[in-house]
Amino acid sequence: MATVHLRIAGRVQGVGYRYALQAEAVRLGITGWVRNRADGSVEALAQGPQQALETLAAWARRGPPAARVSEVTATPASSETAQSHEAFVIAPSV
Repeated sequence: MATVHLRIAGRVQGVGYRYALQAEAVRLGITGWVRNRADGSVEALAQGPQQALETLAAWARRGPPAARVSEVTATPASSETAQSHEAFVIAPSV
């Protein structure tokens, strides 16, 4: 089981991005969370099989129809943030 931290920039708030990413993660069998950030980006921590994480990262580069993604950064999660998750949830904004 791998864990990746995603940071998505562009027009990604107010366009249903978190809900769409959550639906895609659930479809792929990925657990973790997604949330808005005060700087206008979206952040996600995703945990699952490597192939599913790669598929989610590719989806994140497109996003839902109203989004305009300018950049996606995917980095392996640190051991402190790579705790086990049971579902994929929308977390409070930070």
